Amino acid sequence: MPALPYLTADTCEPLMDWIALTDALIDGHRAAPAQLRDQLLARGDDRLLSRAAWIDGLGVGVKSVTVYPGNPAQGRPSVQGAMLVFDDVTGAVEAVIDNPLVTKWKTAGDSLLGARLLARKGARKLLIVGAGVVAGSLIEAYGALIPDVQITIWARRFEAAQALAARHPGAHAAEDLESAVRAAEIIATCTMAKEPVIKGDWLQPGQHLDLIGAFTSEMREADDTCLRRARIFVDSRATTIGHIGELMIPMAAGVITDTDVQGDLYDMVAGRAGRQSDDEITLFKNGGGAHLDLMTARMILARWRAAQG
Repeated sequence: MPALPYLTADTCEPLMDWIALTDALIDGHRAAPAQLRDQLLARGDDRLLSRAAWIDGLGVGVKSVTVYPGNPAQGRPSVQGAMLVFDDVTGAVEAVIDNPLVTKWKTAGDSLLGARLLARKGARKLLIVGAGVVAGSLIEAYGALIPDVQITIWARRFEAAQALAARHPGAHAAEDLESAVRAAEIIATCTMAKEPVIKGDWLQPGQHLDLIGAFTSEMREADDTCLRRARIFVDSRATTIGHIGELMIPMAAGVITDTDVQGDLYDMVAGRAGRQSDDEITLFKNGGGAHLDLMTARMILARWRAAQG
């Protein structure tokens, strides 16, 4: 029996392509709706999060990550994990994929598909709010979608924005967030904010707002005015509504209702929802989800297999 492949960034990054990934995500959203289940275990401040998806025709994916906040003080990473991919017909394990590889491509690919479907045609002025690992992958991803993209980076620490910009020729750092938002055509946020950093009063007609950072019920990056002014879309109703503060908090306050969510990626891929005019503001909440991990993992595994000859 051949050894089970363990796929890492070193092996698979050179095989990947951002636009092909969005094509794969489109195909995945034309398949049967995913069955999804999450499990969270805790011991003090330590966490184990497991997310599972089953898509008829694509098989089963289970991604598990541990979060140990005390690890960095001992020189170890705080987040560690891997994903198992199971064959749809036999149930056999087909591969183990390192968490950073699948998460990087899933997270940025999710937002890239949202922009591909919702951003105004011809938009090229991109503002990235945040300067961490996700911000770097967004620069790669959006650069593939918009070859002449103009990138501005803002972060709470200006030095962090400058350092990220220096690693990407043509990008520059902004000191004033309001001015940067007003000048952008696409705004992608990847922060750990619990209080909104983007104000709806700053938004301009035709902009696309790509919200990535919030992933718990307490987190949000956009204020109530953003949600009132924009037409709201999500990657998945099942993993955002009722789960993430970006929507939960304003819904609880009566600012919006679930009917204000115009559609998710299943709706947009099917042509049931999308941008209706060049002047409207679109807001896309990237919530992730195990089904997106599975779609991404399938592409990674297919590219690796093809490279084996």
